[in-house]
Amino acid sequence: MIGPILGREWLVSPRRMRFYAQRVVFVAALFSLVCTMWLLLAGMQQIRNVGDLSRFGSLAFQLVAPMELVVVMFLAAVATASSVSQEKDRRTLILLLLTRLTSTQIVMGKHLAAMLGIANIVVASLPLLLLISLMGGVSIQQVFSVLAIVLVTALVCASLGTVVGFWREKTFQTLAVTLLAITAWCVLGEVIANGVWPMLAPSWAEAISPFRAVLNVCQPLPSNHWQNISGGVTAVYSVFGFGLSAVLCSIAISQLRVWNPSRELRLQAPESDDAADATEALGTRSWKVRAPRPMWKNPVLWREMRTWAYGRKLLFIRLSYVVLFLLAVGSLYWSVASGAALQRSRLTTELIPVATKILAPFFVVSLVMLNALAVNSITNERDGQALDLLLVTQISPSSFLLGKLLGVLYVAKEMVMLPLVLCIYLWWQGGLSTENLVFTVAGLLVLDIFVAILGIHCGMNYGLSRTAIGTSLGTVFFLLLGVVVCMMIMISFRGSFSRQLPPFLVIILGGGTGLFVALGNRNPSPAIALAAFSLPFLTFFSITSFILRNQELTVFSVIVTAYGFASLAMLIPALSEFDFAIDQSRAAEDES
Repeated sequence: MIGPILGREWLVSPRRMRFYAQRVVFVAALFSLVCTMWLLLAGMQQIRNVGDLSRFGSLAFQLVAPMELVVVMFLAAVATASSVSQEKDRRTLILLLLTRLTSTQIVMGKHLAAMLGIANIVVASLPLLLLISLMGGVSIQQVFSVLAIVLVTALVCASLGTVVGFWREKTFQTLAVTLLAITAWCVLGEVIANGVWPMLAPSWAEAISPFRAVLNVCQPLPSNHWQNISGGVTAVYSVFGFGLSAVLCSIAISQLRVWNPSRELRLQAPESDDAADATEALGTRSWKVRAPRPMWKNPVLWREMRTWAYGRKLLFIRLSYVVLFLLAVGSLYWSVASGAALQRSRLTTELIPVATKILAPFFVVSLVMLNALAVNSITNERDGQALDLLLVTQISPSSFLLGKLLGVLYVAKEMVMLPLVLCIYLWWQGGLSTENLVFTVAGLLVLDIFVAILGIHCGMNYGLSRTAIGTSLGTVFFLLLGVVVCMMIMISFRGSFSRQLPPFLVIILGGGTGLFVALGNRNPSPAIALAAFSLPFLTFFSITSFILRNQELTVFSVIVTAYGFASLAMLIPALSEFDFAIDQSRAAEDES
């Protein structure tokens, strides 16, 4: 029924080293997180009885379970979306459509093949969750409930990535639409939970939003809204998730041969001589004889800014992003009108200001989409077999690199400018001082340039497009996720910087090693090594300074120095010569 696509993946996946490396790294990261929390707890108080262990187990479970959910959602969506997009970029999807494979076998084969790796890491994390339950405060039922919610959420995200991948013809369009759809899903859950939607009770958020469902299950005393149903909120959410996944897969199966091949790839039959003579008699001009368009001195920048290099459906992505921006504006306006965004939160009650809770998720989405566009600007050239042509032209490395960088910033100008508009609006309402506005705007611009250069760097240093996209997006995602996790741990275990630094050294060193492997894969250098190992530590220092308050200049200086130096470490070597990973044998080895 499923077909040979899943069968091949089932046989080939255990032969790949990354099949085992993924679950080892994932479980090791979760275990290091638990160890960090234990060292923080042991350094702040004495563990005297079973009650202390139970409180630690409950708190650790409430931090580990949402983190696992976020990671699995990201991996499932990116894995399926990039897998389908790679078939389109290499023009191999057309070959699949010409075979005897049915639409169900193609769609479900790609969908379930990508789910093999996700299920691998989720099942591998089960012993660690059971180990946490041995400390107390967490039941076995809660562990398996979280496992079920994570697997169902991965199935929904994979289905979403599959249907969008078959629908859109460009890789960036696929990744952007998938990311915006997942963001809208999470925002919908929060809207329902806050009672903004009068048609649904707030309790329905636990049956729709994966985060609300996991948080409900992780609580020592879960809510009583779904106690009358066998299985509770886990059963209700699982039914919703399976239904949503079935609907998405059905749409992809029914529209597969309608969407593919794309109209941009459908060849038109040549006109006959009589039709050509008739056209000339009418005095019309065909596209073959129209006047050439004037080109700039930098043709790469001209192509990025003056043509539809990423497809005409980019307007749809911009419109969706503007809708997300309007939601952020509405939330910020409501918080300003109620006075919550203008009140200075106190360390004893609330560490993170209300405005930060609204702006930070919007900034994260903007940075991830900008990075996705940057890495696709290089992988599209490679998949379209245009890199070989560029290398034999008179285009210099600096012209190519600066053309791509400025072109990406221009195409994604909404992702660059609209976050700044939110900051200016908050300053206009009195929520930010002029000094802090300058710090915030300058820091955002530095981060925008960093993620854009990171995307171009990964696109140039990885010969396989799917590996380049996964490494680039993974670096940005896990760097930002590390910030969130550190803030959650520091909020839960309050203490001085000197007490918190030693336990966090494991995460800092592990993150630095991962960054060095990702950034210095082909051409390691002392500058990249210094940037990779200093970024986690300096980011941790910035988080601590932000929480302590009245150290805005310190946070700004550290962020600009750290990420600015990392950007230069990746940018300067690429300006001197073309250095692309185009070794086909290596790409084939990575693929197998």
